[in-house]
Amino acid sequence: MHLQHATRSSKGARSYQEDAALVRAEPERQGSEAAQPGGGADELTAVLADGMGGHAGGALASSTACQIFMRAYETSSGDVHARLGEALLLANAAIANCVEENPALNGMGCTIVGTAFGSAGMEWVSVGDSPMFLVRAGQIALLNEDHSLAPEIDKLAAAGKISWEDAQSDPRRHFLRSALTGADIELVDRSRQPLMLEPGDVVIIASDGIQTLSHAEILRVVEPHCAQGPDAIADALLGAVDAAGDLYQDNTTVVVIGVCPSG
Repeated sequence: MHLQHATRSSKGARSYQEDAALVRAEPERQGSEAAQPGGGADELTAVLADGMGGHAGGALASSTACQIFMRAYETSSGDVHARLGEALLLANAAIANCVEENPALNGMGCTIVGTAFGSAGMEWVSVGDSPMFLVRAGQIALLNEDHSLAPEIDKLAAAGKISWEDAQSDPRRHFLRSALTGADIELVDRSRQPLMLEPGDVVIIASDGIQTLSHAEILRVVEPHCAQGPDAIADALLGAVDAAGDLYQDNTTVVVIGVCPSG
């Protein structure tokens, strides 16, 4: 694989930013210099976190989780699956340490999506409701589980227990069933095996601010910009979120990874 990437963030209607993201790209095999943002890479690790627990706590939780996750993944041994799992646990433990050192931060936490791209494909681990999408051949698919209450509320609607209108407007939709808070992690989503990627694929890792757009709207934004690469896609996605005009728009961060033909 030949990978390109771009990261963009917006505060939305908030006066502060609680999202964080880090990307580490390995050099192309043909070159000797480290890959730069927007440049090419053979292997790549990306992590995104969306904080909660107030301005200070949320921002600290997300930045801490990303930094510890990335450091742990880079320094751990074993296969990718094991390294992702270890990085997740160490990121969660780091949040616990922050709260222990400053009890005023009790209640802070974050979602997290950690993804590793290599010759065998991509693998991931995620907790919370930050989505990861694959855009391929005119289709879009959500790759990871949503650990908010939204899927459970939609199940009630599908069973006829509430209306779809009530389901969509339920204020509990964004309540999290699982997050990194330093305590035991209730729900963890993991790739069962590496997902092989193809030239032209686009992977989008995002905070839940992207949910202002439907999956179909995300696809419509991405497709015209695929040939221009991740930078154009990331700019277009944040532009579309802004254009939606949500008065309560949450922070939105996107990490876009594009798969290009080798050579």
